[in-house]
Amino acid sequence: MINTKLLANLCEEAGAPGYESRIRKIVLKEIKPYVDEINIDNMGNVVAIKKGKERKKVMIGAHMDEIGFIVTHIDEKGFVYFHTLGGFDPKTLTAQRVVIHGKKDVIGVMGSKPIHLMSAADRKKVPTTKDYFIDTGLDKKALEKLIGIGDTITRERKMIEMGDCLNCKSLDNRVSVFILIEMLKKITKTPPYDIYAVFTVQEEIGIRGANVSSMQINPDFGFGLDTTIAWDTPGSTKQEQVSALGEGACIKVMDSSTVCDYRMVAYMKEVAKKNKIKTQLEILPAGGTDTSGIQRMNPGGSIAGAVSIPTRHIHQVIEMVNKNDVKNSIDLLKACVENLDSYDWSF
Repeated sequence: MINTKLLANLCEEAGAPGYESRIRKIVLKEIKPYVDEINIDNMGNVVAIKKGKERKKVMIGAHMDEIGFIVTHIDEKGFVYFHTLGGFDPKTLTAQRVVIHGKKDVIGVMGSKPIHLMSAADRKKVPTTKDYFIDTGLDKKALEKLIGIGDTITRERKMIEMGDCLNCKSLDNRVSVFILIEMLKKITKTPPYDIYAVFTVQEEIGIRGANVSSMQINPDFGFGLDTTIAWDTPGSTKQEQVSALGEGACIKVMDSSTVCDYRMVAYMKEVAKKNKIKTQLEILPAGGTDTSGIQRMNPGGSIAGAVSIPTRHIHQVIEMVNKNDVKNSIDLLKACVENLDSYDWSF
């Protein structure tokens, strides 16, 4: 159904914000035969261009980075302290393995005060990232030969298949990188407009790469690609869940940084219906994506929308997507890009 081996390679590889080189290498290898031109800008965004029949521009953004950490201190015993790169729920750090990327990769584990030694007050406290340190098993002298202040840290977890679902770290947002790669491979006819497939950097710390690319490209149309919350699990209600696994690709209506162009939303719904692609609508009350940069960081703005992938357990090492939703997302994006010239875009 989908190339799970490629998706696993993308997810399992490291790429903290600003340090996406390993992901960029995979992307460049995969897309080279399928596009007309590839550029890498000063920030590290990969801009792959597939020429269309007319010179209008369609920008599609999928960010390569994942949430991570950066080394801030190594104490006298060799324990490592860190600052976060992106948003974390601190309680998810307990009992996790991480990798510190220095002169070589060094495995470590997240440590904290043993529960046996916690007071009653300690046990009631909500943990913060300051409560954790990283233990590599090495002393300071040995460790400093391998890593130093400013080295990045990512989480360690392999992909597994669970029924129709895939479970791994960093599906946010490597699943979107995968979808954009696969869409480029599937477009065999000349599209109506020039496609700018942009694999962006530093989204997790402020949509930085997409902002720069959008200003440079100045797109007429735009699509963001990212995961979205699927709270279709115990404890939620229908009106709270945002999306559900297995119910199709999401057509974004809005999130906290973007109100998608109503014309684009209507167009995407029409395309999905015509091509019998299973979809659901997404309204995300908190959180933003590259869509906002694509929409507004250019003179006059662009007609922008987004394809979102329903994802359970976001920003944890056990993120989960449904393979059918991933396939539907590829199909929806492809159909939308290929039919932009068939719609009346007037207000």
